[in-house]
Amino acid sequence: MKIAALSCSYNRIKTTSRFLESIVKQEMPDGYTMDVYLLDDNSPDGTADYVQANFPSVFVEKGSGTLFWAGGIRTLWKRVMAKQEYDFYLLLNDDVVLKEGAIIDLFSAYAQSGHEGNIIMGTVLDSSSKYITYGGLKLINKFTGKAVFQRPDETKLQACEIGNANIMLVDKATVKKIGILSERYTHGIADYDYTLTGIKNGVKVWVAPGYYGYCDNDHMMTWLPHGTPLKKRVEYLYSPKGLGYKQYLQYTWVHFPLSLPIIFIKLWVKTLFPVLYDKYKKEDLLYVERR
Repeated sequence: MKIAALSCSYNRIKTTSRFLESIVKQEMPDGYTMDVYLLDDNSPDGTADYVQANFPSVFVEKGSGTLFWAGGIRTLWKRVMAKQEYDFYLLLNDDVVLKEGAIIDLFSAYAQSGHEGNIIMGTVLDSSSKYITYGGLKLINKFTGKAVFQRPDETKLQACEIGNANIMLVDKATVKKIGILSERYTHGIADYDYTLTGIKNGVKVWVAPGYYGYCDNDHMMTWLPHGTPLKKRVEYLYSPKGLGYKQYLQYTWVHFPLSLPIIFIKLWVKTLFPVLYDKYKKEDLLYVERR
């Protein structure tokens, strides 16, 4: 069985190096081999050259410098599939540090599913091991998309509906059924969309038992400081690394269409009247509750 591990990087050479150190040391399950691919999106800090010199087993692809996360993973995924077919595609963020034995444990979890057509989420903790930062999520409101982390069981797979692609294992059958990440998304939300699309098409989405590594949360939905000029707030609204306005509305339309008017209003109230929004909000956009 062949695994393609896919990640992308931009201008954080130390972070990327920690990730690569943790993955190249991983032991493989019997009968499995893994190729590690990294797309570096034209990092000015020389990440691509550093990786090629210090991690010779890693296949480095170069991006245009304008791909962002979803664009980078999608570009790499396409290039890898054009080279050869793999049995599994393992999506990873380059700020994850994998635990020893993570790959063996992940495939042991996959074996529990008993069939093809699966997406398996590996849960990660913050560096202090105090709380979950990324993993699989369970919808608790199918109207708004409100979700909570599905805390992993110690031994069994747990069903979920939404997943962070910090550690996301996708089998070949799933790719044949639903393809790769949607072209609709530039940066975030693409992994949420992918798991929800999979479920709509009969793919099973699971949280693997236990924990698989560490990753501090630097992607939670935040807002600009009070007093930020309106022009900057509007720029943040449209920015792929901000609220991703158009793509967020597209995601809502595809998966939670009845809530689209509410989300539209929230986005603009948050932008135009942030003080009023903060005073009366009941839940934030792309809300994730931590239990």
